[in-house]
Amino acid sequence: MSHATAPSTGVGLGHSRHLPSWAPWGALALAAAFSGAVLALAGFSLAGFLVLTAITFMIVLVVASRAVEGGRKATDRFVTSLVVGAFLLALIPLISVTWTVVSRGAARFDLEFFTYSMRGILGEGGGAVHAIYGTVIITAITTLISVPIGILTAVYLVEYGRGSVARAITFLVDVMTGIPSIVAGLFAFALFVLVLGPQARLGIMGSVALCVLMIPVVVRSTEEILRLVPHELREASYALGVPKWRTIVKVVLRTSVGGIATGVTLAIARVIGETAPLLVTVGVTTAINTNPFEGRMSTLPTFSWFSYATPTIPPGPSIDRAWTAALVLVILVMAFNLIARVVSRAFSPKTR
Repeated sequence: MSHATAPSTGVGLGHSRHLPSWAPWGALALAAAFSGAVLALAGFSLAGFLVLTAITFMIVLVVASRAVEGGRKATDRFVTSLVVGAFLLALIPLISVTWTVVSRGAARFDLEFFTYSMRGILGEGGGAVHAIYGTVIITAITTLISVPIGILTAVYLVEYGRGSVARAITFLVDVMTGIPSIVAGLFAFALFVLVLGPQARLGIMGSVALCVLMIPVVVRSTEEILRLVPHELREASYALGVPKWRTIVKVVLRTSVGGIATGVTLAIARVIGETAPLLVTVGVTTAINTNPFEGRMSTLPTFSWFSYATPTIPPGPSIDRAWTAALVLVILVMAFNLIARVVSRAFSPKTR
């Protein structure tokens, strides 16, 4: 009587073993000790220690895994280590920038900074309330202009656009997405100079310049979100006799409002920190001006740049104000992200 032979799985008894759960931590400790000992003899540096520790850790872990678990598991641990290492490497500049801005900007993060302007201030003291007003006003006007245009353009491209017109709009949007910010500033400046003369510096000029940068971002992000809406939802709405415009408003946009809000937030974050176009179109001032149609306006990016580029004597107070302005700008971007999340959660269709 012959016995059937079970197919070979390629995994022997030795390959079914696993490293203990503490093995990665042990490999990390061993790698750190080895790197510290080597660099203690050759000259210690933090960057060299981190790099040598990472390389040694991967070698130790992969070799141990190959000896105990086999080649497939060793390869899996190697790739996992690469992914985790890439993630940590990407976090380094983010953490570094955040720590630098917070630590340096905390020096002038006080009530005076948010209640006083720089009018008549030559040394210590003063604040950036005029720049905060200018940033909020110019960004708000830019958003009010860009968001409706961007969303309606995306709706046209996804729901109606066919032929050469749609292709031309798509091409122009792609070109505008990569346009340098200074070109947008020069465009707005040239546009208003034709009417108001070469001395014109207005807040609305800055908003127009930022619109050139913001509209293509809104169009592209909204277009991608709208294309993710299943066609079955549109067909179900049409089957019930709902007209196309109402289907777009009540079904398509209602379904994708969360993604649209996220795209708009990214577009705002894209333009709120622009400096070059605002220097060309809005200029710099030390006084409060809340009228975007009259006179120069200061914004946080230009305020920070001006404080850093032309410091007072001694330069310490100006440098502190520049870092605090950067910190306030980061906080504003975070606030916009939180608002977008609230809007997304409030208006997105409920799944349960």
